[in-house]
Amino acid sequence: MDDPILTIEEREAINSGRWFSQLSPSLRHDILRCAYVKRYKDADLICARGDPAEAWSAVARGAVRVSSTSITGKQVTLTYVEPGVWFGDVAIFDGERRTHDAFAHGETTLLSVSRGDLRKILSQHVELYEALMFLQARRIRTLFGLVEDLNTLPLRARLAKQLTHLVRSYGVPSLADGREVRIGLQLAQEELAHLLGASRQRVNQELKTLEREEVIRIEPGGLVVRNRDALMRIIEADN
Repeated sequence: MDDPILTIEEREAINSGRWFSQLSPSLRHDILRCAYVKRYKDADLICARGDPAEAWSAVARGAVRVSSTSITGKQVTLTYVEPGVWFGDVAIFDGERRTHDAFAHGETTLLSVSRGDLRKILSQHVELYEALMFLQARRIRTLFGLVEDLNTLPLRARLAKQLTHLVRSYGVPSLADGREVRIGLQLAQEELAHLLGASRQRVNQELKTLEREEVIRIEPGGLVVRNRDALMRIIEADN
């Protein structure tokens, strides 16, 4: 479903994005002026592996689940793109097709700029080239950090890191207890296991251990982090 107008909350998610907020006002204006809005329902396909790159996008609401399909036909979740984060520029720059499938995770809103309009903006704002290089550099640093964690940290520490990230990106403070934070992004344990490079059984064991230690609470609707300081201590103990 298309809707030409972002809600106030969606516009705030775009404008407060760490990368976008650092661009000059004139560049931000030109990007928003050319952009169009698309809304997706949970599990809707946004783009498939092998599709031509038609647009550069940012998540304004919800999340985009980026996945790959194994030889056996099983879908493996690689990452989630959160509100305020832009994606899809790599395929536009190198001219290749999309490398992964992307699905809406929950009710999701995207703000997109067509390939042609992005080229026009680049011709008018040299600043955008440097900004996109900075964006790529940050992605590479994150990727190297994930590879390092996978090879050096035990699953308990990787899980604590992932939960801390999810709290920052999707945390909703509990009305009943201000110390508790509910993770608004609903993940099946198998999806969380994919992100951690571990089996669902091992991740389930670690989650139950954290629950016994009163660090988290497992509920039918998702996870509640009860003690963020304890998560940080777990991370620091293995770094």
